Amino acid sequence: MLGLKATMAIIDNSGGLVAECVNVLRNKSNHGLARVGDEIVVVIQKARPISNAPGQPSVSNANKVRRGDVRHAVVVRTKKEMTRPDGRVIRFDDNACVLLNNKKEPLGTRVNGVVASELRYTGWGKIASLAPKVI
Repeated sequence: MLGLKATMAIIDNSGGLVAECVNVLRNKSNHGLARVGDEIVVVIQKARPISNAPGQPSVSNANKVRRGDVRHAVVVRTKKEMTRPDGRVIRFDDNACVLLNNKKEPLGTRVNGVVASELRYTGWGKIASLAPKVI
């Protein structure tokens, strides 16, 4: 579970590196705590630098977010352990999310890390299919 003011890694290629959770959406219970598959509102705390070297074409189209941007995201990993229906308990080393666009689709075209398999059951199958490994 992930609370407000929690920082997490952004694991897509949208240009963001670190985000801070400011609101939890789509979650009526758990008193504002987010689990894997929940939609949250984040503020980008750290982003990849935009290089504007003279003579080089601008690569700003690769960086879709900047520091301070407010975006929606989906939680894909949490440090807090979760129990699966078959009794297995799973936890990850960090909190991570994937940024969304206005149509509730992934903002980036790649996912650069492991995601939980619970995403498939919560309606985020597109994110699970982009990930290199689903646990």
